[in-house]
Amino acid sequence: MRSRRAPGQGRLLLAAGMLVLGGFLPWVYTYAGPVSGAVGAGLWVVYAGMLALAGGLVPAHRLRTVIIVQSVLCGLVALGLPLWQVVHLVRLVGFEGWLPGPGLVLSAFGGVLCLLAARQLSEVLPTQG
Repeated sequence: MRSRRAPGQGRLLLAAGMLVLGGFLPWVYTYAGPVSGAVGAGLWVVYAGMLALAGGLVPAHRLRTVIIVQSVLCGLVALGLPLWQVVHLVRLVGFEGWLPGPGLVLSAFGGVLCLLAARQLSEVLPTQG
């Protein structure tokens, strides 16, 4: 018998893919060249993506609370680190001389998806059985 995923777990799997991909893509483009996310905070985003992947694959009817906590944790990491990166760059050099890369954007949107998945999972009523 095949078990169905709970609403929100599909969104969590999509977010996991975005986080893993975004962690390795360039986070910032500068005049000197692109800066990969894998040399800094991108690795932490990849770790959060692996945790989100686990949350998307486990059976939700037994571990719903654990999945919600995982989703919130992944969302905070994946949204907080890119936000910190942008604030840090703006404080250092202002808005000139750099552009956000696809890894930064994917990581931030993956974090938003994780938080949306957590909210969607928290609104689902547990089933009996």
